[in-house]
Amino acid sequence: MKTATTQPPMMRWSAWWLGTLLLAGCASGPKPADWQLEAKGAMERSVSAYMEGNSRVEQAELTRARSQLARTGRADLLATAELLHCATRVASLVLEPCAGFEALRPDATEAQRAYADYLRGQVAPQSIALLPAPQRAAAAGDAGAVQGIADPLSQLVAAGVLLQTGKASPAVIVQAIDTASKQGWRRPLLAWLTVQAQRAELAGELEAAAKLRRRIAITQGSALPAKDRVKDNK
Repeated sequence: MKTATTQPPMMRWSAWWLGTLLLAGCASGPKPADWQLEAKGAMERSVSAYMEGNSRVEQAELTRARSQLARTGRADLLATAELLHCATRVASLVLEPCAGFEALRPDATEAQRAYADYLRGQVAPQSIALLPAPQRAAAAGDAGAVQGIADPLSQLVAAGVLLQTGKASPAVIVQAIDTASKQGWRRPLLAWLTVQAQRAELAGELEAAAKLRRRIAITQGSALPAKDRVKDNK
């Protein structure tokens, strides 16, 4: 067995989610089927497009991934893609039911059901052990655990779950903003900047709130000359 080569950023933060879509690990192992390669690549592009604010590309790639996974007739594989899709929403504070997964829940694995509950901030204490290791402390309500999560998407998901459950400290919000900014993920960055601005306004910190609103305008592109603005394909 050969040692795996270093993965690029996109591969690192999506590795856990997509592990069931691509049989990897041994360079000398069997060649992955075409549907595995297509589904994995499509989900990576879908997630990237959504986080960057390009909904048109995100939906097209998600449809492609779903189509490839449906060819297997396996609900667990399709559920993995649906959970990843919904995780990007939680990371961006779009807190809504994971409809795609719920349709598959009866045939999903126990770990997948636990993760879906975690995304809604409703995971049962006895199910926390079924979550990916980096997420467990945050699932238990430990806000300080967010900074220790190396994977950027997982970190933002943990922050989103903590916000849902009312346990997101100011430090968690700052960390989420920094993480989204470093990745160039416009959509979650706007969401977390808005939360921080609203909190500053409620606290009467008007100067800080105004600074945050200016940063929001820059992120949206509204502070740029019209010819240089990039439209968010919503």
